[in-house]
This record gives sequence, C-alpha cells and structure tokens, in this order.
Amino acid sequence: MYQYNEVDQALVKQRVAQFRDQTRRFLDGKLTEDQFRPLRLMNGLYLQTHAPMLRIAIPYGLLSSEQLRMLAQITREYDKGYAHFTTRQNIQLNWPALERVPDILADLASVQMHAIQTSGNCIRNVTSDPLAGIAADELEDPRPYCEIIRQWSTLHPEFAFLPRKFKIAVSGASSDRAATQVHDIGLHLVQSSQGETGFEVLVGGGLGRTPVIGQVIRPFLEKKHLLSYLEAILRVYNRLGRRDNKYRARIKITVRETGLDKFRELVEAEWTRIRGSMEVEVERYEEMQAYFSMPAYKEAVEPHQALQRNQNQDAGFATWLRYNTTEHKVPGYSAVYLSLKAPDVPPGDITESQLDTVATLADRYSFGQVRTTHRQNLVLADVRQSELFDLWQKLVSLNLATPNIGTLTDIICCPGLDFCSLANAGSIEIAAEINKVFDDIDYLQDLGDIKINISGCMNGCGHQSVGHIGILGVDKKGVEWYQITLGGSSHNEAAIGKRLGPAVSKAKLVDTLSKILHVYTENRTTDEPFLDTMNRIGIQPFKERVYANH
Repeated sequence: MYQYNEVDQALVKQRVAQFRDQTRRFLDGKLTEDQFRPLRLMNGLYLQTHAPMLRIAIPYGLLSSEQLRMLAQITREYDKGYAHFTTRQNIQLNWPALERVPDILADLASVQMHAIQTSGNCIRNVTSDPLAGIAADELEDPRPYCEIIRQWSTLHPEFAFLPRKFKIAVSGASSDRAATQVHDIGLHLVQSSQGETGFEVLVGGGLGRTPVIGQVIRPFLEKKHLLSYLEAILRVYNRLGRRDNKYRARIKITVRETGLDKFRELVEAEWTRIRGSMEVEVERYEEMQAYFSMPAYKEAVEPHQALQRNQNQDAGFATWLRYNTTEHKVPGYSAVYLSLKAPDVPPGDITESQLDTVATLADRYSFGQVRTTHRQNLVLADVRQSELFDLWQKLVSLNLATPNIGTLTDIICCPGLDFCSLANAGSIEIAAEINKVFDDIDYLQDLGDIKINISGCMNGCGHQSVGHIGILGVDKKGVEWYQITLGGSSHNEAAIGKRLGPAVSKAKLVDTLSKILHVYTENRTTDEPFLDTMNRIGIQPFKERVYANH
C-alpha cells in the first residue's frame, strides 16, 4: 500500500489549512456562494437536499485498517453514524455541518486521506480492479500505475478546470472488473506480440444522459509513455471540449463530434511534441511496485478438512462460500466479499460500528487492508481458507454476510431523492422493495448472475445504462416514474442497455420486474445467464409481456 512521503503529507495539510480559511471567509460573508462553489467542489464538498455531502477519496479502492477506524470515528463525531460507498470506490458523508468540514479534512490528513478532486471539473479518483494483485487472471498488478497517475493528476495546474469532470480506470486482468469501457479514459494492461507489457488505451466512454462505450485510441502504448499520452489526451480535450453546454462538455461528446480518427490525429501530434520530456523511468515504476509487494503469505496447505466439513454441516456457510468468496492466485487463500446489500440496508451504506469491526477483521484475517468495489461492496483480499468459517460467523453477526454477490439483490443504487438535490425519483426505496419481494435465496440463486442498477436521475450515478436491468427515475408532473433498460453491461462485453418502452409507475415497478424475470426463466437454456438470454431472444418478448395490457 502506498505510504505518503513528507511532500505528500505537507501538501495535504496545506490544503486543509487553505480550505479552513476559505470556509471561514465564506461563513463570515467575505466570499459569495459563486466564489466559494469551485473551492468547495475541489475539496469534495457538495450542498445536497438536507445537508452538505462530503466525498472522500479512496485511491484505487484501497484502505488500511487505520484509515477505516478514522472513518468510523469521523462518522460518529461529525455525522449520523453511517457512511456510503460509491461506484467510484469512494466514501461519502451525508450529514456533516459545513463549519466542521475542515476539522474532518484535518482528521483525514492524519491517516493519509483527503477529499481533493472528488468533485469539480478535474481528474477524479483513479479506480481499478478490486482484486488487483491477487486475481488469477491478472497480467500485472495495475495499482502502481494508478498511483503514478494519481500523483501526476493531483492538483495538476493545467487540468484544474476542465470542460467537465474526467474519470480514469485501470485494469490488469483479462476480466474487466473496473468498468474501464465506460470511463473517459480506460487503460488495459496488455502484452505485445514481442512479449512486452504496455497499455491498450480507450477514450470517450462515459455514462449519464448520453451513455457511450469507449473506443480504442491506441492498441499498444509503451509504459514509459503513460503520462505523456494521458497528458496529450487531456490537452486536446481541454482545447476542444464544450464549455458553453454542460450536457455536451464530456470527452465522449468531443470524440463523437470530432470523430475518433481526427481526435487520435490531434492527440498523436500533441504526444509527439511532449513525450520526450515526460518519460516515466523504469526506476519510477519499480519504486511504485515496491509499495504493492505481496504480503507474507503462509506456506500453501492442502484444502483444509475443517472447511469441507463446515460446508457439509452448515448450508448457510456453504451458500456464502459460493457467492461471497472468489479465487485467489495464492493456493490456500481466498478473496472475500463483504456484502453491503443486506435486505434492510440502503445499498452501499455502512455504520460506524461496522467500520470499526471491519478494521479489526482486516487486521486479523487480511493483512490490515480492505478494498472497495465499484458495485458498492467491500473485499478482504487475502483470507486463509482455513479461517473462512470463523470469518463468516463474525460477518453474519455484523450483517455483512448476505450471500448475494452477483445476484439480483446485489444492487448498485445512488442515494436518489432521499439525499440528492439533482434526483427526480427515489432509488433507495426501490432497492428496498426489490429486496422485500425477492427475498427467497434459492430463487435468487436459480436466477443466477443478474445486475440491477438504479439511478434517481439522468446523471446516472447508479450506472443504470450498463445494468443487465437498468432502472432510471424520471419526474412526470411531480410524480415518480421509472424507465427500464435491458441488456446493458460494464464487463468485457460492455453495452448500453436497450429501452424497454414507456416508463412505469412506482406502484407497478416491482411487478414489471417480475414479468421480465418470468420471460427470462421461460426462455433460457440450461444455465444460460440473463444477459445471454436477452441478447439471444431480443427485447421484444420482454416488451410484449410487460405492456400486454396497455
């Protein structure tokens, strides 16, 4: 895990002092709201429906137990005792008092955390694979490259006020668990025909009101040119990006209006001009890689007899093991998903006591580290298989062991109308209703891999456009309705979902979902996932069933 040096720590502390002064001047009436707005946004602070919201950065989703404990302390002291994990692998506080935000930032700085560039028209938190470093299908650990990008992009003077927000994701595995294709820039570690490892670069992806799948702008980029090529893309976008219309300001629109070939030509020209002065030396990569060295794993052992016995004797444990653990590249270890999707909890929410206890579990079972995922769950990445049963029992007592990872109720969900001032409709209550109706674990397991994503408005923070089933809240004359899309994906086969038809009322939404699932179960072949069935039979059978009586 990357550790701050003296320069890092000094920068973050100076930023805290700077924002403390800015906040004081705003509260004293010496700064107007228009003057204060860009300052607070660059420090992760929004003004929401009920209270300010502070978004805290978790670079590439990696947290130490010490940082978790500080987050627990902050939610107790400054908030209402809970926090919310986002699709950007960050964490949000929904109820901080404005005058106390500088104190929160000071506490975060004491454990090498901050909220810099978690909002505003700048380069946002760099995200990655939650299984980075331990995935069996990984070519190389992407986190050292994420850290290099983070250091380059933090407070970059040229990109502090871009036409619109900018998001980068990096993956080093054959399975895209980082949704790289729906980012402004997606980076895939790949191997050339000569055996050299470099990057495939995608550009122009993004969600929101105009969802777009990114396109390959360069099939192979040498590692030494990583930062210069990113800088070239950002410079071209900064020049061409629309500033007259926020809805057309993202790079996805710039690439579409310019054309990929012309955009590539401009990038290549800029890159040729700057790349010689921006090469990343091999020593720099090696320095970063040293921060992410493998933990001191214990010697591999044969499958633990007690593990098999516990599976045979406890059906609940066996189910959890199947859905909430995954393969680890080191024999004798597993990665464990902590589900933040219990039926009675808003998706992604976690309490201060859970944060504290998860920190203790991380120390006990996973080398003191926790990862966040873009699907709003947590991961203990390095758990000995001989300790899985003990860990499961503790997670059950914490309400973090719901065996639903990858199932219908593992829902991505934005805060919606409950918190967000931009939302048109509720999201949390829809997730709760789905959980209430689809509460049979055997039925959920029979349905298999189905990803439901819910957003309360067109900004798409819940990634509804790439959900297998996407649900988008819309406002019809002050009444909440929901538009449904089918067939989306943010995985390797990335796709934008197809609109099912007219929006349905809140009262009919769950019944509509039931009809969609019935069409699936009636038409699937043996063990055929929902997405494959949908792509094979098309959207028409679903449309006919849902709107049969309209």
